[in-house]
Amino acid sequence: MSALQQEKTAELLKRQIEAVLFIATDGVSAQELASATGHTTAAVRKILNALRDDFSKSHGMEVVELGGKWFMTSAEDMSDTLEKFRVANESEHVRLTRASLETLAVIAYSQPVTRSEVESIRGVRCDRVIDTLLGYGLVRIAGRRKSTGSPLLYRTSTRFLEIFGLGAISDLPTVAELEDLRRRSAEVADSPVEPAQGETCENEGEVSDEAE
Repeated sequence: MSALQQEKTAELLKRQIEAVLFIATDGVSAQELASATGHTTAAVRKILNALRDDFSKSHGMEVVELGGKWFMTSAEDMSDTLEKFRVANESEHVRLTRASLETLAVIAYSQPVTRSEVESIRGVRCDRVIDTLLGYGLVRIAGRRKSTGSPLLYRTSTRFLEIFGLGAISDLPTVAELEDLRRRSAEVADSPVEPAQGETCENEGEVSDEAE
């Protein structure tokens, strides 16, 4: 094997080991890495030691060996940053009331739409609810309507798509699909429940007793 081929092989092994370490939350042994990559344990250990030295210099992650297993973990001096991120992330969790969800649905299906149009559909004032949705980043201001007073127009945002798992606003179920789902749910709720095999209702038991 030429020097160039050896270099490419070592680089590939390094990338393979990094990938496994990244997903192995419970750690992985050198023997397991050797089995996964098709290389000798000695070759794997050489790469692991090199990764440990490399990551300790200028990375936010560390490669460490604990109890015979190797882990990729956040660097110790990153703990404050990670804690700040955790707190900030928790504070951004979206908690929507029923009023907020209803308003968001009106905007999603009617956009671009003005506040007064949303209020006309819902039948209640929605200024504070829309402010909440703006604060969560679920809706955005999309210009002004060319009419008396030039009211603001609202649209759903990219974050709305991300949170509800949509690739595009066109992925929303249609009104007809929602109505069909509502009808089917109502039919299921109104359907009589068949007693399980071997069960008898209370009245049947009483009739049987009288017959005896």
